[in-house]
Amino acid sequence: MTLSQPDLLRIYKTMLLIRRFEERAVQFSLDGELRGSLHPCIGQEATNVGAVFALRQDDYMTCTYRGHGHSIAKGLDPKEGMAELLGRETGCSKGKGGSMHWTDLEVGLLGENAIVGAGAPIAVGAAMRAKLDGTDQVAITFFGDGAMNQGSLLEALNLAAAWQAPVIFFCENNIYSEMTPIADMIGTETLAERAEGFGIPSMIIDGYDVIETFEKTAEAVERARSGGGPTFIEASTYRLFGHMVGDNEPYRTKEEVEEWRKRDPITTFPQRLVSEFGVKQSDIDRIKAEVEAEIAEIARFALESPWPKVEEIEEYVFA
Repeated sequence: MTLSQPDLLRIYKTMLLIRRFEERAVQFSLDGELRGSLHPCIGQEATNVGAVFALRQDDYMTCTYRGHGHSIAKGLDPKEGMAELLGRETGCSKGKGGSMHWTDLEVGLLGENAIVGAGAPIAVGAAMRAKLDGTDQVAITFFGDGAMNQGSLLEALNLAAAWQAPVIFFCENNIYSEMTPIADMIGTETLAERAEGFGIPSMIIDGYDVIETFEKTAEAVERARSGGGPTFIEASTYRLFGHMVGDNEPYRTKEEVEEWRKRDPITTFPQRLVSEFGVKQSDIDRIKAEVEAEIAEIARFALESPWPKVEEIEEYVFA
């Protein structure tokens, strides 16, 4: 699948919007406007956008508590996302879900999930619903390397293989399962080979290359959509921020972070657009200005939105 120059610019703008959104959310957290845990996806925008751009709006998606980027790329309104972070009534989950429970069924987002690996069986269920109903929808589930040691994910892999569900398992391997190197927790060289043990085709990709991420995910999506069953993708990526706000990162060196920062897709991708794809620097500058203005409006909307009403405390919570 060939990406046009407008496609590439849209990818860049979405990546940049996610980066600035997360930076603003971190500042809200430090200022006390945002309460509770916050797990930024700063550094992982290329996997967020590259993978999601291979989907249709009616395809299903689940993601983790580090899922703001995936959700925005899938089409969730970032104004509603920021309002949700601040606990406001206009939030995507009515201000009652916070950072780890964004949901928007209109764009196929079946929810972030605060439980490690818990989104995988939901995605398999959605994929089977599509298969049994005879639609050509697919499902994708995003998770980190640490989820590979969770029973829910392993059971989901097994069911998807047995039922040939149209689902893509997308592992964002950012090296650290929270604060523990994943290499110290598994007995294989890669995570992809563990999926192969279930009979699921797998691939290992550079998750800092948004074009490769898009192309490989598109292959998996086409396989699933045409009846070829599940695929497992292991994307090598890295978070440039800590596991969460407040993480002082004693488990990794500053030198390691700086080496990865040299490949930061927010910096390197626009350079590549100019040098390889003939994009004008003026277009890059225009997108930067547009994103800055959009972030200012997102922040204003969230801060000025009303709090949920006390008398509605049980609404949108219980079925």
